[in-house]
Amino acid sequence: MIKNIGLLALAVVVITIYSGIYLLRTNEDPSKEKIKKALKINLTTFVPLMAMIVVLLLPVNAKAAATDAAAATAATSAEGLKYIGAALSTGLATIGTGYAVGTVGSAALGAISEDQSILGRTIIFVGLAEGIAIFGVIISILILYA
Repeated sequence: MIKNIGLLALAVVVITIYSGIYLLRTNEDPSKEKIKKALKINLTTFVPLMAMIVVLLLPVNAKAAATDAAAATAATSAEGLKYIGAALSTGLATIGTGYAVGTVGSAALGAISEDQSILGRTIIFVGLAEGIAIFGVIISILILYA
C-alpha cells in the first residue's frame, strides 16, 4: 500500500517536471496562461498526495515504535515531529510575511510617490509585517529548546 503511494507520488513529480519542460518549450503565449493552469492542476494533485503519504506513514512509524524498543523509537518519532512543527511554524510564518510585505510594501510605495512626508509611517507598517516572521522563528525556538 505504502509502496504504491510512493510510486504514485514519484509519478506525479515526474509528470509535473516533464509537463513544465514541455509547456516552456512549446508555449508561444506571452501571458503563460497554459503554464499557470498546469501549475494549478499539478499543485492540486501533488499537495493532497503528499498529505496522504504523511497521514499513512505516521501510523506505520508509530506501530513500529510500539513493537520495537518502544521508548527509544518513540522518542525518535517525537523528535522528528518536533522538527516538523518547528519547520512548519517558521515556513508558514515566512510565507505570510512575504505576502504581507509584498502587499504593504507596494501600497507604501504608491503612497510615498504621492506624499513623501509619510515615509516614516509607511516603514513602520512594513516593519509590522516583518514581525510575523520573527514570531514564527520565536515559536520554532520554543518548540526546539523547550
